[in-house]
Amino acid sequence: MRAMIYGAGALGTVLGAYIARAGREIDLVNRNRAHVAALREKGAHVVGTADFTQQVNALLPEELTGQYDVIILMTKQQHNAEVVRFLKPFLKEDGALCTCQNGLPEPAIAEEIGADRTLGCAIAWGATFRGEGVSELTSDPSALTFSLGAYGKGNHLADVKALFECMGTVVVEKNFIGARWSKLLINSAFSGLSTVTGATFGEVAKNKASRKVAQRIIKECIDVAKAAGIAIEPVQGHKIDKLFDYRGALKKAISFALIPVAMKKHAGLIASMLQDIRNGKPCEIDSINGAVCAFGKKVGVPTPFNERTVAIVHELENGAPIAFSNIARYDDLLK
Repeated sequence: MRAMIYGAGALGTVLGAYIARAGREIDLVNRNRAHVAALREKGAHVVGTADFTQQVNALLPEELTGQYDVIILMTKQQHNAEVVRFLKPFLKEDGALCTCQNGLPEPAIAEEIGADRTLGCAIAWGATFRGEGVSELTSDPSALTFSLGAYGKGNHLADVKALFECMGTVVVEKNFIGARWSKLLINSAFSGLSTVTGATFGEVAKNKASRKVAQRIIKECIDVAKAAGIAIEPVQGHKIDKLFDYRGALKKAISFALIPVAMKKHAGLIASMLQDIRNGKPCEIDSINGAVCAFGKKVGVPTPFNERTVAIVHELENGAPIAFSNIARYDDLLK
């Protein structure tokens, strides 16, 4: 089987290193020439909660030849239409493209390549790019999980599962859209606020002011999913919709207290959106919090905290300061 990771940046470098370390063949493809050169010369160096170096096969996009059985897509969503059209000639007719992107990218990808060739995966771990050839794994090793699902018949589902199992635990979700919403809920709250404040997930969860906002973002996501008839799937065995949904004051207080506990294994994560903005790049806020807002409008559920997050992050993209004091921008909504 011929497989590649397209967009082997922070996450893709770590995943590719684990797959190669397990003895499986995998091509790591990235547009960053210096990164590709470092991977070729020195191998993929994984630091953080793991520490190893693994020789990998690294390529630039223009060096791709032939066709692949499996393409694992790990780029940001902003240019998905262009990227998927570029990759389409390299995907076998009976092949599969598995998107590991945030948000809800599968429908648009399926329109381009077909539902049966479209797989999706929600990744419950994080990584930070530390320089050419180096990526930091920021999640606890016990939290390296994948929620995998098919949009259609599921070409190569078992093969993709086997690749991901080189790194961690893989759950094949029958209710994959529900699994997507589980990840979207976490990203909206913690990636969104990590970007707004410049803090780690753990710092957002620990600080009471930012935790209040995170709680409200989570609640909006749950309310939108419910109104859309989507059953949110458990994350690592925890029914997050039950834990963080609330009606009365007591349940609200309990859910508030649980947030730092829920984020303990991911406390060191920094949002990739924050990394993008710091590097002068646009981020995928419209595909994360923006997706919640769009669904909210469709089902008639207000999403003011997600909308405010989108607005603040777009200001940060345009040069506004990234600071924890930005959390005060939600004060009027909390009254």
